Amino acid sequence: MDAVTEAASAKEQESKVEDPVEAGASAIPEEELDRITADIVAALKTVYDPEIPVDIYELGLIYRVDIEDDRSIRVDMTLTAPGCPVAGEMPAWVENAISSVEGVGAVTVNMVFDPPWDPSRMSDEARVALDMF
Repeated sequence: MDAVTEAASAKEQESKVEDPVEAGASAIPEEELDRITADIVAALKTVYDPEIPVDIYELGLIYRVDIEDDRSIRVDMTLTAPGCPVAGEMPAWVENAISSVEGVGAVTVNMVFDPPWDPSRMSDEARVALDMF
């Protein structure tokens, strides 16, 4: 086998190996990751917009939660309206709630407004609580 053929063969083998980050693998054991995820959701369900009697998770205000291998947590969330009176306080409420979960590291909460929130993001539970059926 000549050098070009060997290089092509090696390159082909490399392309078959999945990158664990891209494949969604985690250094955290699956059972523990499931527990942390469930506990984070439970913590998020303790945070309420004071003007709406439904938690922010069921309202659909949480767009993304990333659990990193170092156990740090990144959250993308929004508000029902950019002018929400608790806009400056709610990210800290979310950070504090998630920080109380056993086994998590640093928590970063990012406020995002794209895409804008709309009622279609609410769960059925939230719709029932708000008589929106």
